[in-house]
Amino acid sequence: MRTVGVEEELLLVDPETGEPRALSAAVLARASHEDAGQDVFEKELHDQMVEFATHPQEDMERLHAEIVRCRKLAAEHAGETGCAVAALATSPLPVTPAVGVNRRYRWMAEQYGVVVQEQLVLGCHVHVSVASDEEGVAVIDRVRPWLPVLAALSANSPFWQGKDSGYHSYRSRVWQRWPSAGPTELFGSAETYHRRVADMVATGTILDTAMVYFDVRLSERYPTVEFRVADVCLEARTAVLVATLARALVETAAREWREGREPVDPSVSLLRLAAWRAARSGLAGELLHPATMRRMPAERVVRALLEHVGRRSTPTGSWSAPRRPRPVCCATATARGCSASCWSAREACGTSSPAAWTAPRSERPRRRQGVP
Repeated sequence: MRTVGVEEELLLVDPETGEPRALSAAVLARASHEDAGQDVFEKELHDQMVEFATHPQEDMERLHAEIVRCRKLAAEHAGETGCAVAALATSPLPVTPAVGVNRRYRWMAEQYGVVVQEQLVLGCHVHVSVASDEEGVAVIDRVRPWLPVLAALSANSPFWQGKDSGYHSYRSRVWQRWPSAGPTELFGSAETYHRRVADMVATGTILDTAMVYFDVRLSERYPTVEFRVADVCLEARTAVLVATLARALVETAAREWREGREPVDPSVSLLRLAAWRAARSGLAGELLHPATMRRMPAERVVRALLEHVGRRSTPTGSWSAPRRPRPVCCATATARGCSASCWSAREACGTSSPAAWTAPRSERPRRRQGVP
């Protein structure tokens, strides 16, 4: 069974006003003191955010439990420094991002200007284990058309600088401003992949290989492929859903590669349009079907994803024996996706108190639209 790990970025906010607070250094210092040797939390580009990473897990219930535990730890450390954490992919309120002070971040600020200033966006990255770089690149080539569906499922960033953006995932639109971000053409081999990355670094436009922000890439630190299209999700269970589907996509793609089946090859231009459509309407409207690149109701596209991976989603977020997906499975995936995040975010952020969206999700009553 392939292992899965999740990295989540969390927003630091004032518990009374909801305004982002640049307190990551204090939160990380507290975490380092109280959780010595665990290395759960990391600094990110802006001081109003922190990141945590789970351990690799085979069982999705254990992954869910670890995400919940890490979120609670983050909330505790933040509370001890006078702030709270929010699992929102953009700030609902106006904010002036504070760029971290180190050599790397200074270089980025000088190189990219306002793009860096605007990048206070928070994602969820999913790592799925692969046997080799060759298998990893074969997976990357074959999962490309399905990535917008994962993005739509995770959509959780309707606000930008205090205004409703009109998008379900505005984070993804902001993220695309990086010169190395977005979908990729087919690579065909690990050699071609690594040569392409080296060529990108050689241009001097990006600092190093860590700045290759492909939608899905080979991890530098782990023997994994890293999915980078998802918003951080309001609900931990939605993050597990995305991780479960990512693992199923990897397993399906690896099997197709071993069987000698060639990947489909929609152009990067079409993949960009599919990503835009997913960001604009999430699961509330239409998506581009990966097989045809034509608009279809989102539920039909989710059903196509479940049929593609050949397995049925269960209530726990794991995968049962292969069978044709039932409509209820698609409805469940839809409910745990956009409805449980983007629209809950709109509702929660419209309340008068930020406590509605900073309390740990496991402590809240069940919402009509979402799941715990």
